[in-house]
Amino acid sequence: VQLQASGGGLVQAGDSLSLSCAASGRSFSDYGLGWFRQAPGKERQFVAAISRSGGSTKYSDSVKGRFTISRDNAKNTVYLRMNNLKPEDSAVYSCSAKNGVAWFSPPGNSPDHYDYWGQGTQVTVSS
Repeated sequence: VQLQASGGGLVQAGDSLSLSCAASGRSFSDYGLGWFRQAPGKERQFVAAISRSGGSTKYSDSVKGRFTISRDNAKNTVYLRMNNLKPEDSAVYSCSAKNGVAWFSPPGNSPDHYDYWGQGTQVTVSS
């Protein structure tokens, strides 16, 4: 599966932004999906994950309550809605796909769990 993230940009603290990740290739619903981010000089950080069904999600503590991951299997797209953005949210955001997960279980929060990665999109939050 090929993944392409989009929707990043420069926003002010407190603003909202929505990212999209479009997939092509094998059946989209075969994959659990995740969003990760990486700031300069830092390791890649888990943000959110969603099950194949879309009915189960999980988040890192740093974004819980502010970010929402969702997916539309008919459109082969996963989304990340980010509210109340903070400067520390600034990073390159990438989407990822994991094959072989159960229908109702989101993938794990380690980058090593994922099989496919898309190019990232830059999110910059000014204070």
